[in-house]
Amino acid sequence: MKRHTLIFLVLTALTGLIGFIGISFAGIEIVRVLFLIFADLLIISVLARFFFSGTENMRMERIKK
Repeated sequence: MKRHTLIFLVLTALTGLIGFIGISFAGIEIVRVLFLIFADLLIISVLARFFFSGTENMRMERIKK
């Protein structure tokens, strides 16, 4: 999720411009819903990048019982 922050930023800006600039066509509601989805994903990825910035070097280890 952290690697996709820039993609979500571009998609949010693009759908925001298309959805709220005043263009009227049949699928405008779908574009506005996509804007909300991409904006939520952008916020989640930015928060993940902020809170979990040092977890790239972690290794998974088996738990010994």
